[in-house]
Amino acid sequence: MNIIKYNKIWLTLSGIAVILSLALFFFWKLNLGIDFTGGSLMEIEFGENRPQSPAVSALLLESGLLKSINAQLTGDNGMILRFETITEETHQQILNKLNETYNDLVTEIKYDSIGPIIGKELQTKTVWAIIISLAGMIIYIAVAFIKVSKPVPSWQYGVISMITLFHNIIITIGIFSILGHFYQVEVNAAFIAALLTILGYSINDTIVIFDRIRENLKRYYEGDFESIVKKSINESLTRSLYTGFATLLTLFSILLFGGETIRDFVLALIIGIVIGTYASIFLASPLLVIFQKIFKEKEG
Repeated sequence: MNIIKYNKIWLTLSGIAVILSLALFFFWKLNLGIDFTGGSLMEIEFGENRPQSPAVSALLLESGLLKSINAQLTGDNGMILRFETITEETHQQILNKLNETYNDLVTEIKYDSIGPIIGKELQTKTVWAIIISLAGMIIYIAVAFIKVSKPVPSWQYGVISMITLFHNIIITIGIFSILGHFYQVEVNAAFIAALLTILGYSINDTIVIFDRIRENLKRYYEGDFESIVKKSINESLTRSLYTGFATLLTLFSILLFGGETIRDFVLALIIGIVIGTYASIFLASPLLVIFQKIFKEKEG
């Protein structure tokens, strides 16, 4: 399979996806959950005859207990309520009001409350976590490929790996901008954990192919770098696809049967792993060939 031959197609597809993802992010933003914005989340379950979410919202707003609320149905009898930060006294009053209205058939499953200061602090820590992760990966690549110098210097492996990682993260964020805008999917701390996991998975998949290129350069290189990259991709292709497919099978099982609490986390992993597997094969290696040709022309 000659993937390098069609590198313009792969790069065009990736470029369009990245630009579109950035546009969606700046236009729609992410639908931030209470982990980042601060506020309260209450998950409740009705014993029977679950009311519609607008009715519950109207009940709590008209009672004066809340200033704003977002109610979302979940499962067969559940409902998730999101609203501003409240006191424990107001929390209990809301439960009493619901049980009074719905004949003591309301059970609280979960309640979380986060202040706005903690939410902003988490945003800062998130940025630092991603920066530190990327810095650690750059150091790892620099050490792993320190002995590689011809025909591509070791630093180019690191640069291309970073481009691939940003590609994967940006497209994942762009897709979640769409999901947040149309389906109210929220971004929370679990989403950040998913992004960091995607970074680790993607760099591992890319390094597998780059490592095979390094090995084949030592064994077979006679001046044709593109042929070495083609050979290395074909030797690694089956392993990368099988690894990705096996991982996705597990994640889809968790998505279907794991419940609402980890749904968005698993969904982010599925999206990121699909994009990461694609990028490792169809983006990282073609970029390596392009970099080699550009610097060869400059040197010539």
